[in-house]
Amino acid sequence: MRPDLRYTESPHQERHDGANLRALLPYLWEYRGRVLLALGCLVLAKIANIGVPLVLKQIVDSLDAHQQAVIVLPATLLLAYGALKLGNALFSELRDVLFARVRYRAMRRLTVRTLAHLHELSLRFHLERKTGAISRDLERGARSLSTLLNYLAFSILPVLVEFLLAAALLLDRYPTIFTLIIFGSVVAYVAFTLAITQWRMEHRHLMNRLESQAGNEAIESLINYETVKYFGNEDWELRRCDATLAAWENSAVLSQTSMSVLNFGQGAIIAVGVTVMMAAAADQVATGRLTLGDLVLVNALLLQLFIPLNFLGIVYRQIKYALADMDDLVRLFERTPEIRDAPAATELRVTQGELCFENVHFGYQPDRQILFDVSFTVPPGRKLAVVGASGAGKSTLARLLFRFYDATGGRILIDGQDVRAVTQRSLRAAIGIVPQDTVLFNDTLYYNLAYARPDASREEIAAAVRMAQLHEFIAALPAGYETVVGERGLKLSGGEKQRVAIARAILKRPRILIFDEATSALDSRSEQAILQALRAVAAEHTALVIAHRLSTIVDADQILVLDHGRVREQGSHRELLQQGGLYAQMWALQQREQATLDEERALLGAE
Repeated sequence: MRPDLRYTESPHQERHDGANLRALLPYLWEYRGRVLLALGCLVLAKIANIGVPLVLKQIVDSLDAHQQAVIVLPATLLLAYGALKLGNALFSELRDVLFARVRYRAMRRLTVRTLAHLHELSLRFHLERKTGAISRDLERGARSLSTLLNYLAFSILPVLVEFLLAAALLLDRYPTIFTLIIFGSVVAYVAFTLAITQWRMEHRHLMNRLESQAGNEAIESLINYETVKYFGNEDWELRRCDATLAAWENSAVLSQTSMSVLNFGQGAIIAVGVTVMMAAAADQVATGRLTLGDLVLVNALLLQLFIPLNFLGIVYRQIKYALADMDDLVRLFERTPEIRDAPAATELRVTQGELCFENVHFGYQPDRQILFDVSFTVPPGRKLAVVGASGAGKSTLARLLFRFYDATGGRILIDGQDVRAVTQRSLRAAIGIVPQDTVLFNDTLYYNLAYARPDASREEIAAAVRMAQLHEFIAALPAGYETVVGERGLKLSGGEKQRVAIARAILKRPRILIFDEATSALDSRSEQAILQALRAVAAEHTALVIAHRLSTIVDADQILVLDHGRVREQGSHRELLQQGGLYAQMWALQQREQATLDEERALLGAE
């Protein structure tokens, strides 16, 4: 069975090379002085290069048996010839040295800017993204920026300067036929190159899409290593990736074949141009209208023009490829963040820590409403718990509070300030969360703990670790705090990761705390120890607790029962049980489940 190939974009999607080129300007402008100095060295190098065949002509003419020249003259010209060669090399190297800072700073700036933009994009984008494809796009984008800067500044411009200098020299000193032959050859060469290269670009775009897709499939199979193993789908993953790479291989072969056609055509045009030019020059020498030195000069100019012009064909292709590589990155920049700070956004000022949802409506999609007219208030220093079945909208409340999304109706207030009217940075600084699924960096335990507050002292981190009941675990590890937790924290159990999350929330010292199924991965004994720590922490904070196990929130000041996005019941644990409604049914069901579990454990213990 052959896996389906699903491309991430249409192969006929329009490309905007002009917009991609304009994207380079800010990186050049930062070092405009250095760029201008480098371009000055470039012009001097090309003037020296054009001067070489002129001196060579004088040398040849001075050594001609028909010329009566002073013996010192060739020696002087030879020194001038060597000086021009040396000057060309010197100014070319100075140009490269001056431009190196521009090139590598541009790559650095682009990479940092891309990462910053990705952090600004909404949670919706990151839930839908393909990490492997974005990683490839970022890598190719930075590489293509370097390619474009190099080729535009040091391949196209040098050829253009040298061509203009040579054309001016030919028009000034020789018959017009020479200039016409050169221009005709160049026009034919450029027209052929543009036509064939444009046709070839479809293969390059397809190669890029397939390469990104194959990279994404490979990375996803490694990220989901355990799932692959659970279902024994190693061969399926290999076949899926191999099918994509097979299509990439075919596209790459077509691209290489068409390149050979292009190279042969370019070589043929150059060969014809050189032959016609030399025939015209030889005829002029034979009739005595030009000297032997003129023949040498014309030949040297042809070599100096057509050798870089031949390279220009390769450069053009590389620039087109680089623009194609950069296109995905430019389109990424065109994606605007869904959540932005208001133009007049102020810093959130938390004085009491009161949290209020007023008639909040929300849906992830226009046709998929999640919350309907949700209203509640958490007084300062109090704990409100939200319970309900899966899909009731509990975790959505936390996402709205953090402004990962904006409510489609109603308001969310902290101390009377609408969260949409304050800066996202100040809002998130005031809130701490212990998520249901804790994802850690592939770094040390210390790094992951200190991530909540990088300036915290080791003593503060150790205190938070003790409150989170994590101290004994870390002390038992051979490397202690320097233990590397693995990709996404895979080396730790679910309970250990949640303890790390709890310690981070404690260390952050926020005014508002969110516990999203904070003890879901813990056993009963650990859960009770953690609950005591959470109660101690929450006692001084406004706390929003999202829970599935009702036994963990019986001490909450208020309990909110969500059902299909609507608030069905609200009150304390005792009040809700007395009402005999949905909460009471959930409580009775969980009590029966717990009793059955206790009986099974007792039987196992007896055996």
